[in-house]
Amino acid sequence: MLTLTAAGAVGVSLSNSSAAPSAHRGADVTTNAKLDPLNNSAASGHAQVTISGSNLKVVLNARRLLKGMPHAEHIHFGPKARHECPSVRDDSNSDHRLNTAEGTPAYGPVRISLTTKGDTSPDSTLAVNRFPTAPKGRISYSRTIHVKPALAERIAAGKGVLVIHGIDYNHNGKYDFKGAGKSELDPSLPAEATDPVLCGRLQ
Repeated sequence: MLTLTAAGAVGVSLSNSSAAPSAHRGADVTTNAKLDPLNNSAASGHAQVTISGSNLKVVLNARRLLKGMPHAEHIHFGPKARHECPSVRDDSNSDHRLNTAEGTPAYGPVRISLTTKGDTSPDSTLAVNRFPTAPKGRISYSRTIHVKPALAERIAAGKGVLVIHGIDYNHNGKYDFKGAGKSELDPSLPAEATDPVLCGRLQ
């Protein structure tokens, strides 16, 4: 069981994509995403991912996040996903919030975990101690990540979606079960720690 000292965050991991197109091979491609708020948050941000072969240089800045707490960040992609951010129409249980699982049909499963160090695969989706925190409510993240060529091609083609998780629904300065109950992904985690707060398609 994952234990939390201050917070927790998770994503969803499914199967690998199929063979990638070759349209972007041989040249660097830069994609950008305006990170728009989800779940009525006041957060905002911007991300840039430059694809050079199988290397992704990720630069991300976000603000008005829960101060001093870990915020899971992932790049999502799935061959059956809509390659977009979710909307209120994806609130399948009509509880007036979007959880991570409800967003998956829109943005797909986790393919890259934007950790600060170590592994960046979907295996690190729950790596709470290696995700950025938000001093003064802000995150500034920069890291170059090596991925499989097929995934790099998909992101270069504009099919990647960047999602940041973690929202303080009850405004008490921490992730707890009083805000929205248990996470649908892991009942040992509060939903506040796993629900998405920002999302943007890398175009």
